[in-house]
Amino acid sequence: MQRRLVLGCGSAARAAIDRIAEWPGELTVVSQRGEVVEEMADNGADTDRRAPDEASALPDGEMDVVFAASDNVETNAKAAEQARDQYPDACLVVYLPIDTDAEMRERLDRVADRLVDVEGVLVDRVSELTVSPGAERLHRLFDELRGIDGRLAVVMHDNPDPDAIASALALARIAGVVGTPADACYFGEISHQENQALVNLLELDVVELADGVIDDYGGVALVDHSRPGVNDGLPPDTEVDIVVDHHPPRGPVDADFVDLRHDIGATSTLLADYLRRIGLDPGQSLATALLFGIRVDTDDFAREVSVADFEAAAWLLPRVDLSVLDRVESPSMTAEVLETLSRAISDRDVRGDVLLSNVGAIRDRDALAQAADHLLNMDGIHIAVVYGFRDGTVYVSGRARGTDVDLGETLRDALDAIGSAGGHADMAGAQISLGILSEADDNSEEAVEAVVTDVISGRVFETLEDATTLMDVDDTQTGWASEFPFEEW
Repeated sequence: MQRRLVLGCGSAARAAIDRIAEWPGELTVVSQRGEVVEEMADNGADTDRRAPDEASALPDGEMDVVFAASDNVETNAKAAEQARDQYPDACLVVYLPIDTDAEMRERLDRVADRLVDVEGVLVDRVSELTVSPGAERLHRLFDELRGIDGRLAVVMHDNPDPDAIASALALARIAGVVGTPADACYFGEISHQENQALVNLLELDVVELADGVIDDYGGVALVDHSRPGVNDGLPPDTEVDIVVDHHPPRGPVDADFVDLRHDIGATSTLLADYLRRIGLDPGQSLATALLFGIRVDTDDFAREVSVADFEAAAWLLPRVDLSVLDRVESPSMTAEVLETLSRAISDRDVRGDVLLSNVGAIRDRDALAQAADHLLNMDGIHIAVVYGFRDGTVYVSGRARGTDVDLGETLRDALDAIGSAGGHADMAGAQISLGILSEADDNSEEAVEAVVTDVISGRVFETLEDATTLMDVDDTQTGWASEFPFEEW
């Protein structure tokens, strides 16, 4: 059991002492302030009302942690030196008031394990809030939010995933700080079981948009995507005020405020950084959503993860409802997903370590992604692409693992000319209007399905083969063999 000793109780250190009192173990507080001694005694601490720099104030026995916390630096120095002599193995922390001179800092640095430098913390905090790149970005965002005339629509991409949902809610919360009302909005539906569980269990306030409703808003922000009309229900010529995203854009991004950082694993990381910088507690529900968004988009910190993603997760974790997070991550699989997975397995086209499957007409778009996730676990498969059509649109979902091929770029090269595509190196998707593909005289579902298979599989396999051929040339020059035996096709 840890034993802790607090020597003195300065006003600036009081909040820290209150937190220390909540930790498990034994706490002893030595202070001349009667009200502090009484309050700490009421909270279960051992107390001694006397000067903290008296040698007789130090309890017998060993101490694990000693905190010299008086507002008087000379008192702290004397108390710390005596504590170091009596508890040589303890972790000794000393509080430095703002007026501490260089000589005293040097004296205390020789005896303490850690100095709590209030002046240094204040300088660093002011610098972080005023002159760092993150601070400049945040100030521009606040200026843009203040300039919104009316309510702000924070628009996610269609069929939003946890990263998009959490990011939209966080940006709406930040907009409220500057007095701009905002809604986290989406077109389409939230159909994936995990995403539904996230919204329902955390009681997240998201708004489903219908055609034309966007006209009721005074401004538009895009999160987790960067271009209107590309994977969202907005008209392509929509004027956008704010864009926050971590995906590399395929085309120009036009907005008054743009924060695009593709070296970050999740858009939720960017929003968590905003919240942390302005000192805004996200609350348990939003913190849980943001952490889940980071975990999903980084595949539990195994894909395209950055230092910033880990830092954001560490900041969020103490605020998260872990029991709800467990329930969100373990939803039941619907019959629609099972049916789609069955069709994807039975109709799969495997060439080398690449699997493509057309599951035909679908009711649930998210079933494609879940099917691709499961198919990627098949023996010998490194790339799995599953696609199907609904309401005049072909939807494509792909996953990759253990390959040098960038799946996002592959789908862009293969399908951008006839639709829109993009994503990450190991997780990507696309949408294509069925009208472009359904030119067969026979408009039966079987005929349409055959045309879709010819076009989608043909383009994707051809693009992968071209990319691998180029890799083969490079590998021959460098002595490496290709991982993709396309000659077996």
